[in-house]
Amino acid sequence: MNPHLPADFLWGAATAAYQVEGAVDVDGRLPSIWDDFVRVPGAVLNGDTADVACDHYRRWPEDLGIMKQLGLDAYRFSVAWPRVIPTGRGEVNALGLDHYDRLVDALLEAGIRPFATLFHWDLPSALQANGGWPERDTAYAYAEYAAVVAAKLGDRVKDWNTVNEPLCSAWLGYLEGRFAPGIKDLRQAIHASHHLLLAHGLGVRAITANAAEPANIGLVVNLSGIEPASDSTADVEAAARMDGHVNRWWLDPSNGRGYPADMIEVYGVEPPVVGDDLDVISAPVGYHGLNYYFRQIVEDDPNGPAPRARQVPVEGAATTAMGWEIHGKGLADLIHRLANEYGARAIYVTESGAAFDDKVAEDGSIDDADRIAYLEEHLGAVAGAAEAGAPVKGYFAWSLLDNFEWDSGLSKRFGLVRVDYDTQVRTVKASGHRYAEIIAEHHGRHRLP
Repeated sequence: MNPHLPADFLWGAATAAYQVEGAVDVDGRLPSIWDDFVRVPGAVLNGDTADVACDHYRRWPEDLGIMKQLGLDAYRFSVAWPRVIPTGRGEVNALGLDHYDRLVDALLEAGIRPFATLFHWDLPSALQANGGWPERDTAYAYAEYAAVVAAKLGDRVKDWNTVNEPLCSAWLGYLEGRFAPGIKDLRQAIHASHHLLLAHGLGVRAITANAAEPANIGLVVNLSGIEPASDSTADVEAAARMDGHVNRWWLDPSNGRGYPADMIEVYGVEPPVVGDDLDVISAPVGYHGLNYYFRQIVEDDPNGPAPRARQVPVEGAATTAMGWEIHGKGLADLIHRLANEYGARAIYVTESGAAFDDKVAEDGSIDDADRIAYLEEHLGAVAGAAEAGAPVKGYFAWSLLDNFEWDSGLSKRFGLVRVDYDTQVRTVKASGHRYAEIIAEHHGRHRLP
C-alpha cells in the first residue's frame, strides 16, 4: 500500500480517558456515570469494569515511548472531567489537571502534536444526579470545565475536540439505555442531544476565550453511510429517517441549518432551543472530526421505536469482531459528503479502526493480518478522497491500545498495541508495525532537503 497524501498529512492514534486510564479513585478523581453503570448487573459483558483498564494514568510514559516507536505525528487523548472538576462544577482538582499538563509537555518534547478531547462520555456522577445531559445546566457546567482546561493547557495545545460522538451519549445513553446512564426515554434523549450540541458551541467560546494560543477546534461526530435494503418506497423512506437520526440530526444544527424538520416530526419532540442556541451551536470551527466504523443498510420498521428503521446484515460481507461490516469506501463517501454538502474546509478522521479476535503466538507476537488489511483499505479510501480534492488533513487510528470497550467490557480488542490486562505488558501488534511503516514511507517521500 502506498497512499498518496499531502506532505503535511497527520498520522495519529487515539484513546479515551475512561477506556485506558484506570486509577478511578486516585488523586481526587470522583465517579463518572460509567463508574456507576459498570456496576449495574448485566450492563457490561462479563461484569468487566475500567477500574484498571490499561493503567494509562500511571503508565503513560511507557505508552508515549510506544507512540515514538510508531512514529506518530499526533496523539488524540481525552481529558477526564471527573479528574479535573470531580463534582462537575466548582472546585478544580489540581492533581487531576496537572496529570494532563505533564502529558502535554511530554508529547511536545517528543514531537507529537496533542489533540485534546474535552468530553468522551465520562460525565461526573454528581451532574447526572442533577439530571445529566437532559438538563440545560449540564451544558453550562461543561463550558466552565472547558474554560478551566483551556486556560491550563491552551498555551501549548492548539487542537481541541469539544464533544466526542454526541450520538452515543444521547441515543445510546438516554434513548436505548445500552450506554451510561442507561435510560430509555425519547424526550430525555432529545433534550440530551440538544444540550450536548449546545455544550459544543459553548465550548468553542470557552476555548477561544481562555486558550493563550489560537485554537483549532472541532466537533467529533460518528457518521454512517445509510442505504435502503431495497428499492421499495418504505425502505427508501426508512433510510432517509435513519440518515436523519444518525447523521443529519448532528450535522445540520452544527453547520447552521437548524434541526431537520422531518426528524422533529418523526420524534414528536421539539428540541429545547432557547434564545440564540442555534447560533451558538453553529459557531465556526477549524475542522470537522469524523469517526467512521461502518455503513448501515436499513429497512422499514413501522412498529419499532424512532426512527422506525432498523439495520440489517449485509449478506456475504466481511465483518469485524463487533459484527460491523468492513466497508472502506464508506469512509471516502462521508469525507466527500462533509466537504460537498456541509462545506467542510478541513477534515480529520478522528477515529477509524476495528476489533478482531487477535491470537498471540508462542513467541508473544500478534500477527493481526485482518487489521492490517482493514487499515490499508481505509487509508486507501482516505488517500483517494484526498486525491479527488477533499480537504482531509489527518487520520487517527482507533485505538493506540486495546482498552475497555464500553458495554463489551474487555472482550473486544481494537488496539495497534496489545495489552495483557493481567500483567499490563504491552506488545506492538503486526498492525502497529505496519502502521509505523506506512508513516515512515510517507515521511520519507515528503522529507525536506
